[in-house]
Amino acid sequence: MFQTYEDALDWIHSRLRLGIKPGLTRMNMMMEKLNFPESQLKTVHIGGTNGKGSTVTYLRCILESGGLTVGTYTSPYIEQFNERISINGEPISDEEIIKLCNILYPIVAEMDQMDIGGPTEFEIITAMSFYYFAFIKPVDIVIYEVGLGGRFDSTNIIHPILSIITSIGLDHTAILGDTYEEIAREKAGIIKKNTPIIAAIKQEEALAEIIKKAEKENAPIYFLNKHFVIADPISWKQGESFTFQTAAEKLENLQLSMMGKHQIENASLAVMAAILLKKEIFPQISQEHIRMGLKEAKWPGRFEMVSENPLVILDGAHNEEGVQALTTELTKRFKDKNKTIIFAALSDKKTDKMIHQLDGIADKIIFVSFDYPRAATCQELYKESHHQQKAYSTDWKKSINEQLEEIEDDSMLIITGSLYFLSAVKAYWKGKNDKHK
Repeated sequence: MFQTYEDALDWIHSRLRLGIKPGLTRMNMMMEKLNFPESQLKTVHIGGTNGKGSTVTYLRCILESGGLTVGTYTSPYIEQFNERISINGEPISDEEIIKLCNILYPIVAEMDQMDIGGPTEFEIITAMSFYYFAFIKPVDIVIYEVGLGGRFDSTNIIHPILSIITSIGLDHTAILGDTYEEIAREKAGIIKKNTPIIAAIKQEEALAEIIKKAEKENAPIYFLNKHFVIADPISWKQGESFTFQTAAEKLENLQLSMMGKHQIENASLAVMAAILLKKEIFPQISQEHIRMGLKEAKWPGRFEMVSENPLVILDGAHNEEGVQALTTELTKRFKDKNKTIIFAALSDKKTDKMIHQLDGIADKIIFVSFDYPRAATCQELYKESHHQQKAYSTDWKKSINEQLEEIEDDSMLIITGSLYFLSAVKAYWKGKNDKHK
C-alpha cells in the first residue's frame, strides 16, 4: 500500500505505458467494484476541441458565486497534478490522493490479470474523481471535462444534467478522424437521452452531426448564434466585455478577466448553462451570480500575462485553432510590439500549419524541446518553419532566460504550444519569482 504522495503519483504515472485505450468497459468494471460512485453525482459534461478548461472555469465560478459547492475534473494540469480533481478551485490534498490510490490499487491489480487488461492512467484518475466526489467529499455538482473525443472517453459513463460542446477542430486526427464531420461524431457521443446540449460549433458538417445525434436522443439543443447570441464585444487591457441575449433575457456588459474573443464564446456557453441549471435544479442562481462568476474566473496558461514589464504572455495554443486564436489576439492587442515566440509541441500533433501561422506574426521564433515522452524535438519543429529569424534549443529554460535579458520596451515574449510544456514553464516561472521575493 502507498505511504507517500510521491509513491502514489509514481504508480498513477506508471500507467502511461498503456497509452490511450478508448472504450468504457474498463471504466464500467471499476465503477461496479467501487459501488457505482458516478451514479451518485449531479454532473455537467463539457467536451470540444478548444475552450473546455475555460468553460469549466466560467461555469464553476458562476455556480460558486451562487453558493454551491462545485467539483471539477480537468486535464491536463498546469501547475500541480492535484488540481485535476478540485472543489471550488481548491485541489485535492496529497493525503486524499494517497487514500484514493490505496482504494484503487487492488482493483487495478486484479484487472491487470484479466483479458480485458488493466486501466490506463486517465481511467484511474477518472475513477478516483468519481469516488472522491461521491463518497469522500460530496459536492452539489461536478463539472467533468472530456479527456479525448467523447464517445469512448473515460468520463462518458456519467448521465449529466446537461452537456456542452465548445468547438470542433482538427486535433487528435489519428484517433478521432481526419474531417470535422468525423470528429464531431465522436464529440457528439456525450449527448445523452433527453439531456440538453449547448454548443458553439461553426462548421456546417459538424453541426449536422450534433443535430443528428441530438434528435436521436431527443436532446434539446441550444446553439450559439441561434438560440443565444453575443453582442457588443469589447476588448479591454485586461479582459473582455459583452452582452448575452436569448429570446427571454438579456445580460448587458458582462465582464471577463480573461483575454480573447474566443473567451467571450466560452463564457457565453457557461452563461447559457447557468440559465438552464437555474431553471432545472438551482433556482438560487441570479444574474448577479453570473456577473460575479465571469469576472472572477481565471484559468492559467490561456493568454495569460505573467509579466507586464517585460511583457510576457503564456498561452497553451496546442492545435491549429488554438494558434489561430492566439495570433488573432496578438495582432489585435499588440500590433506595434516586436514579438519573440518560444514554441514546443507534441510529436503526435500536426504542427506545420500551426508553425506557418506563428511564422506570420513573429519577428523571431525559437523552437524548443521539453521533457515529456511524446514531445517533438526542437530540430523537427525548426525544419517546418520558413522564418528568416528562427532558432532551436534543447534547453528551453536557457532560451527563456536569454530572451528575457534581450527584451526591450517595444518587444514582448510569447511562450506557447503544448499544455504539458506550459505546465513545466509555469512551475519554472513560479520558482524564478519566488526566488526574487
